[in-house]
Amino acid sequence: MADLSDRIAVITGASAGIGEAVARDFARLGCRLVLNARREDRLLALARELGEDRAAAVAGDAAEEATITRMLDTARERFGREADLVVVNAGRGLRGSVYDSDPSKWEDIFRVNLLAAARLMRAAAERMAGPVPVVQGPPRPADPPKPPADWLQRPRDIVIVGSTVGRHVSPFSSLYGSAKAGVHMLAESLRRIMAPRGVRVTLLEPGIVKSEFQQAANYDPVSFGAFMDSISPVLSPEDVARVITFVVTQPAGVHINDVMIRPTRQEYP
Repeated sequence: MADLSDRIAVITGASAGIGEAVARDFARLGCRLVLNARREDRLLALARELGEDRAAAVAGDAAEEATITRMLDTARERFGREADLVVVNAGRGLRGSVYDSDPSKWEDIFRVNLLAAARLMRAAAERMAGPVPVVQGPPRPADPPKPPADWLQRPRDIVIVGSTVGRHVSPFSSLYGSAKAGVHMLAESLRRIMAPRGVRVTLLEPGIVKSEFQQAANYDPVSFGAFMDSISPVLSPEDVARVITFVVTQPAGVHINDVMIRPTRQEYP
């Protein structure tokens, strides 16, 4: 049976949807958790339910560096060492394309989905492997970066939740998709840097997942509901969480880099 009892995780966007489902799945396997979301009441309720001895809540905006620092510091202070499992999940959708979406929300979409992810990815990587040294030109073959001494005994994972629309153009959410495409590029670039250091960076690209996401993105409940019905059953947050758990419970020498998960009947996007 999979076991996360020796792992310490930070999960953003944990008050609902995929983030909440991941928190529940990790808790079931004994993981100690730092949970983040903006909705403090829901976050605290989840932490109490999972057990306050094993789950800490850090409410706040995941795009703010101060919030990111509090999350990572809380993991160390509450559980005795740095987090070795970070799930970069916080995000928000936006209905429409560059032609017909609400331009007053564009900056927030990139801030929440792209900049917040970049900031957490960097902070998590530095905590797990130390600051990346500045080098001029490619690294010398005789002086490659090395992983921590205990990397085979204690895996280190950064899991980034992207989207199928970050890889395949979607007219009904192309601003959101553009932000996720940027996240995908960041994930792969970080993977290449962190691989020699023994840190696994995984990109997960879900298709249609039924959650609060659709309502928050202002998708039309009639037309988008009809689309989801046409490919039913769509994914649940628990389906995605199960895949993330599978990825992070692999032996430390095994790295599943990139996973796309769709409902069986979803052909597009």
